[in-house]
Amino acid sequence: MTAVGTPAVGTPLETTANDQVSAARATWSAFRRNPLGLVSVGILLVLVLVGAFAPLLVDAPRGYGDQVLQAPSGAHWFGTDNLGRDIFAEVVWGARISIVVAALSSALAILIGVLVAVLGAYFPKADAVIGTVVDLCLALPVLPLMILVAALSGPSLTTVVLVIAFFSWPEVTRVVRSQALSVVRLPYMDAARLTGGSHVWIIRKHLLPAVAPVVVVSVVLTASRAVLTAASLAFLGLSDPNSWSWGRILYEAEQSGSMSSAWWTTLFPSLAMLALVVSATLISIAYNDARNPRTREEQ
Repeated sequence: MTAVGTPAVGTPLETTANDQVSAARATWSAFRRNPLGLVSVGILLVLVLVGAFAPLLVDAPRGYGDQVLQAPSGAHWFGTDNLGRDIFAEVVWGARISIVVAALSSALAILIGVLVAVLGAYFPKADAVIGTVVDLCLALPVLPLMILVAALSGPSLTTVVLVIAFFSWPEVTRVVRSQALSVVRLPYMDAARLTGGSHVWIIRKHLLPAVAPVVVVSVVLTASRAVLTAASLAFLGLSDPNSWSWGRILYEAEQSGSMSSAWWTTLFPSLAMLALVVSATLISIAYNDARNPRTREEQ
């Protein structure tokens, strides 16, 4: 005879929590077996460390030099620009600003996008309005509007971060909202409501963990797109003129006319951006494969 008050099986909430922990462990185990994902993580970490420890690696590029437009050599690994400044120093210090802009703008976009997506999925009455606003934002020509807003606000680091974040959150909302809508209809969400938990508690303890894998992918992709967007704005002269970024290196090469005559002035900052964007994209692909049970079985 079964004892009174002792459940034969775990509650739906406990079962779901255990399933989420097991899925997270299986995902991490599968990701570690993917060499492409690990190499991409290594490349991304190297770029982040280069930006973080730029003052320890090389002096900040400033002033003028007497070796103008020198090709890459032992003295100047990446060559020099039209003012004789070392391009290696520019790329290293540009990594710091480029990654800071990507981190801040993507964090702000993720915060707004996830909050709007979760509220829209959890409260059906607000979802219609949120869905309309997101569709309208996604239909707008983003890059021209970014250029217009940045030009009117004036070139600064804060402006670039806010502009990129403001025009990036609708894409995050669209992706997270589709996942959240499928989660709120699951039985364990009904069980959480029946326990008498508040809306904030249910969202924080059950809805957010369920959409966390999609948020992780959105963080990586949003950050990589933010780097390209920041470089585009800097290339148009709409970034902070007092700080180095990969886009500013390209901008100065174009303004000086050395873009076509000195290939090294644009090659190395472009390769740095390419390495960051490709590694971030491959990480998201490897993570999605690791989350897929069928892919995990094939590995």
